[in-house]
Amino acid sequence: YPAIKGVSYLSVHLRFGTISIRELARAALADESHAWLNELIWRDFYFMILDHFPRVVGHAFKPEYDAIRWAERPDWLAAWQQGRTGYPLVDAAMRQLNYSGWMHNRLRMVVASFLTKDLGLDWRLGERYFADQLNDFDLSANNGGWQWASSSGCDAQPYFRIFNPITQSEKFDPDGKFIRRYVPELAAVPNKYIHAPWLMGRLEQEAIGVVIGRDYPGPIVDHTQAREETLARYAVVKKTG
Repeated sequence: YPAIKGVSYLSVHLRFGTISIRELARAALADESHAWLNELIWRDFYFMILDHFPRVVGHAFKPEYDAIRWAERPDWLAAWQQGRTGYPLVDAAMRQLNYSGWMHNRLRMVVASFLTKDLGLDWRLGERYFADQLNDFDLSANNGGWQWASSSGCDAQPYFRIFNPITQSEKFDPDGKFIRRYVPELAAVPNKYIHAPWLMGRLEQEAIGVVIGRDYPGPIVDHTQAREETLARYAVVKKTG
């Protein structure tokens, strides 16, 4: 849960070699921290993929995914980078990244899914932005994470699995604490609407001083419609697979 300090924050130490992955693996096994150990295994798995398949730098692990025609919307890319998509959890995550150089792993999956499957933008654009912003940037892990989210990677999520940014927000930031921390313009929004503030009526927006489209952007895309467009975009994969 992003609002809770429940992660190790050791990724930057792993990245720069100030701590050994063997030491962390031993600690995880000793504490029976299977979820943590699993993340370490994913990290080394992506190392192995990059070593054996160096073409993944710049190309999909699954070649048929290179046939996908991505949207060309630099304005949408900028909104995603700046945390101005109108989806509070996505925006909070991107603002945390821009402010601190770090992002919770769950949020990395959420914003990557949003870029590729809600906005329909090329995963390489997100991969490049993360490379510029993350303090713990690692080529293999970053590439693997983005290819997992876009479904183009080895052992990636299926292309028809598309995160709903609202339900992800409700599940992983139920009280909106993380959202309010990084999107302070939504501080006065009631919990009922914190995950989808555009659902507030106009009078209620004016009463709390948060008018959608003035103080905070409306949703950049409609998730339901974007999902259908993504399934159509990925249809080329079924034809060539």
